[in-house]
Amino acid sequence: MLKLNCDLGELTETENNDALIMPMIDQANIACGGHAGDQQSMINTVKLAKKNHVMIGAHPSYPDKANFGRLSMVIEASELQTSLLEQINTLSEICNLQQSQLSYVKPHGALYNDMMKELSIFETVCKTLSQLEVKLPLMIQALPDTGQYQTIANQYGITMLFEAFADRAYQSNGLLVPRSQTGAVLHQSDKVIAQISQLIKHQQLTSIDGNKLTLHVDSLCVHGDNDAALALIRALRKLLNEQG
Repeated sequence: MLKLNCDLGELTETENNDALIMPMIDQANIACGGHAGDQQSMINTVKLAKKNHVMIGAHPSYPDKANFGRLSMVIEASELQTSLLEQINTLSEICNLQQSQLSYVKPHGALYNDMMKELSIFETVCKTLSQLEVKLPLMIQALPDTGQYQTIANQYGITMLFEAFADRAYQSNGLLVPRSQTGAVLHQSDKVIAQISQLIKHQQLTSIDGNKLTLHVDSLCVHGDNDAALALIRALRKLLNEQG
């Protein structure tokens, strides 16, 4: 059955919906200091995940809190590796102290988008994960053809998890429609449910220009940083449970 993942630990306790979201998801991508989050937010979110039996993923980014990790950075590969290792290891140590553990890594924001577009950045991420004491799977975007990524991941002994985005429109190449374009985000829950129903039944999504994309997907990403998203997460949880 498809898993449901969500980015958490990014906002303050008074701003976030983490406690409401956590019981409905399978995987929590926890901010670990690059774009958001600090020692206390990581502790709180790990405790919440453990309480709800949710898998914990590190959600590292470019070291850029000022822009919430949403802007691409020109950064040396060695500097990026150092930052990513620090972020992931910090969260891993917190997990260990809470008698829990990291299960995977999913980059955030601009870093995620950049690694999907630039294989050199993807390789830097894989190389970083290969240097961890315990190698962790890397979550990336599901595409019709992931051969190039698989080749690089295999070189570093990295397992991959593939995700689709529940509330985003797709281009014909399998990448997301940029947020700057009209229709990039699916705001109506019925459209989201229809898209994910198609994925569950046929392993396909329809691109914004009508092409059918066949995808292997392990997990669905849904964003939960607003009240409307909570209703969507509940609907997706219900759909996945019914299909399971």
